[in-house]
Amino acid sequence: MNEFFQTRRQLLAGFGAAALALPFGVRAQGDRPITLILPVSVGSGVDTITRSASEALSHALGQTVVVDNRPGAGGIIGTSAIVKAEPNGSTIGMVSNNHVVYPSVYKSVPFDPIADITPISVVGSTPFMLVANPNTIKARNIPELVSALKADPDKYTYASSGNGTILHLAVEMFVHQAGASARHIPYRGVAPMMTDLIGGQVDFGVLSLPSVKKQVESGALRALGACGAKRMESLPDLPTLAEQGVGGYECDGWFAAVGPAGLSDKDVQRFHQALEKAFNDPAVRVSMKAQGNNIVNMPPKETAAYFRSEMAKYAAVVKAAGLQPV
Repeated sequence: MNEFFQTRRQLLAGFGAAALALPFGVRAQGDRPITLILPVSVGSGVDTITRSASEALSHALGQTVVVDNRPGAGGIIGTSAIVKAEPNGSTIGMVSNNHVVYPSVYKSVPFDPIADITPISVVGSTPFMLVANPNTIKARNIPELVSALKADPDKYTYASSGNGTILHLAVEMFVHQAGASARHIPYRGVAPMMTDLIGGQVDFGVLSLPSVKKQVESGALRALGACGAKRMESLPDLPTLAEQGVGGYECDGWFAAVGPAGLSDKDVQRFHQALEKAFNDPAVRVSMKAQGNNIVNMPPKETAAYFRSEMAKYAAVVKAAGLQPV
């Protein structure tokens, strides 16, 4: 995508805009900005979450935080930029489930998701929901969607933010467990995926609540089911997929802060404490609740263990679904 890389002029403009958006006191406390790399497109769930807390994080660190979106290749482009950064405390990233899915869905990944990063914190989790274009999918719930997919297996398509991403696996888990089928259309990020879902070029997909809530409320997309183990607080009338007959189905997203390998313990603790302070900011807490996110602020050592357990979990999911690495 053209948005993969910023020109020098765009990057300098980003620094200037971020600095102007913050009080002078914040700029004066730090001698350099912090680059926060997101391996996702603008408008995705992790992007929405991060931008909601970026100003509070700047205040907590005493340094300007510049959000740098680098989507593409299911997140590999942005994550590669994180792992290649100097471990000097000036660059961190916010990753999602995709980070631990890579080894199971790609034959070759240009980094080790465990060895090449420094875990800082699993900051929180975000709910997923299965949504459909109301003009191309007449189903109003999951049993009706399953019936439509089984009746005409070659007719319907589903979108994802890229091959092997968690949004791809979330639908694969659904169709596999429902005994149905649909054709996968991968996109290069959530933004183009959403555009084609709303336009009817593709029929359904799984998206995070923060990224799709407005489209569901406006009627541009129809929510058919919550993907988590329990219903979403902000949409209590939307049953889970498990409640609607897809037994045992459960898939939520999480987002975690990481740095490049070799980041000092001092910097790890500094970032962890700043993230905890930022996400406990009253305004940020209101925003996170409105988006339906759950904030946990997991400590660094627990985050490292969680990454390893999640990697094993998704390896089993990929195997069960019969997906072949690409």
